[in-house]
Amino acid sequence: MQNADFLKDIAAQLARIADVQEAQLAESHHTVDGHIDWSARAFRWRDDGRLQAIAQPQALPLERLHGIEHQKERLVANTRQFVVGAPANNALLWGSRGTGKSSLVKALLPAFGEQGLRVVEVPAHRLVDLPDLVGLLAERPERFIVFSDDLSFEGGDASFKALKAVLDGSLAATPDNVLIYATSNRRHLMPEFQSENQAAQTVDGEIHHGEAVEEKISLSERFGLWLSFYAFDQQQYLEIVARHLATHDIDAAIGTEQPWERAALQWALARGNRSGRAAEQFARDWAGRSATSDE
Repeated sequence: MQNADFLKDIAAQLARIADVQEAQLAESHHTVDGHIDWSARAFRWRDDGRLQAIAQPQALPLERLHGIEHQKERLVANTRQFVVGAPANNALLWGSRGTGKSSLVKALLPAFGEQGLRVVEVPAHRLVDLPDLVGLLAERPERFIVFSDDLSFEGGDASFKALKAVLDGSLAATPDNVLIYATSNRRHLMPEFQSENQAAQTVDGEIHHGEAVEEKISLSERFGLWLSFYAFDQQQYLEIVARHLATHDIDAAIGTEQPWERAALQWALARGNRSGRAAEQFARDWAGRSATSDE
């Protein structure tokens, strides 16, 4: 009997501690404003519900991003509309890994930072905090892109519903100074299974998807701007490598059977794909080895 009472006392104490911590966390959402360095241009949303300034954000200049000219043009135009106060869309960048999706979003900061653009990075598992974050940003004069990289959900994920509500499904309107840009390897942000397609029905010649598929499509359709990224062919890959080598003051003419071409193809083969990321990594490696071999 004494053991039972002892365990009840411990449980009660733990419950009180949990209540205190929950109250402190809830309060932090409202009092954090006084601790934010709003002079920064980039921020990250932390696991403890605080907005942290990033002193030196990582970003490539837009002109360094090659092979994605159409995607770049569309996203830059949408962002330009946003920073001047014109209507603009939330954007989903999806497709093959290493093709420049996240780099393109990050490159918007140096391009539009002087015009008041700010980027807030939110990890996928903290998207449940989106209503709190959006409420915090709504009163600011700057224009904020809430950026979630490599987004992917599993069934029943609470972040899925939070993002869906903020995009277009909540009674509270999203403020005009906030847009959401997300990147993903999945077009509909969730895994797709063959069994789900078997639930589709044909009605009057039209295909009607099952509930599971409709739920997945309903989120991705809330992004007004879709940009698709595909793996590069060999010629595109070598052109991107050549441009990256040029930034290291290495003359890399394509089609002249220079040693770097074969090395660049072997580099991509070892990684299993020809991507902009692989091209940049190879150029950095080649430039470093070239510089040290001359010593």
